[in-house]
Amino acid sequence: EVQIVESGGGLVQAGGSLRLSCAASGFTFDDYAIGWFRQAPGKEREGVSCIRRSDGSTYYADSVKGRFTISSDNAKNMVYLQMNNLKPEDTAVYYCALGVAGATLLLADFGAWGQGTQVTVSS
Repeated sequence: EVQIVESGGGLVQAGGSLRLSCAASGFTFDDYAIGWFRQAPGKEREGVSCIRRSDGSTYYADSVKGRFTISSDNAKNMVYLQMNNLKPEDTAVYYCALGVAGATLLLADFGAWGQGTQVTVSS
């Protein structure tokens, strides 16, 4: 059974930083992508960043480019999202998800989701 577990959320002041971690387990295929998504109250879930295991290609939403960095430790099946210069509009529940090898930031490319971790940025 695929398991996706996020950690690292919390409360931070604007301009601060957080690092989210995603632990993925329970699967044997070795070509996939891991994505980070977020959902703010009253809004649709949106793609934040994605990394492909095959070649390390990364993708970012325009709203986080230059502030967020996604990275992976393939040996540990861990993916991280370093979030710097956080803004109040980054407040949301952040979800990690397992996706197809060629995934980008489309929700439809991802089939297994974690429970989410809350990120709150105060002004």
